[in-house]
Amino acid sequence: MPVVAHVGLTPQTAGALGGLRAQGRTADSAARLVREALAVQDAGAALLVIEAVPAGVVDVVLPEIEIPVIGIGAGRADGQVLVMHDLLGITEGKTATFVKRFASIGDGMADGVAAYAREVREGAFPAAEHGYAANEDALAAARAELEARSGSH
Repeated sequence: MPVVAHVGLTPQTAGALGGLRAQGRTADSAARLVREALAVQDAGAALLVIEAVPAGVVDVVLPEIEIPVIGIGAGRADGQVLVMHDLLGITEGKTATFVKRFASIGDGMADGVAAYAREVREGAFPAAEHGYAANEDALAAARAELEARSGSH
């Protein structure tokens, strides 16, 4: 089973790392990052994600990594990933330093969800054109099934 390893900032363990902070910025944490990256490769990881690490530190270890490396706030690598909500401008408030917004669709999405909720509450959605028609045989069979059930109880 292919395994994707993740080093640097790992949001699921951010509490143990001192919060959502860049990693590899001190001598100790840069050395730890190199050890971890090489260890997961040696353990058989098929791909490595490096998150929130200075590009210079990644540049040092990258030549020793033989598996594909995906960066997220870690300089250039074999590929890049960003959280879709961040890159599309859906996330409210402050985002990570490495986030670049490629669009700002948050307001439009909020307007669309509000319109949807309003129409559902008002009974305007769904209308007949948003569903499937049942033929008379199907309706008769459904009614007959209910009648048969009510007669057996």
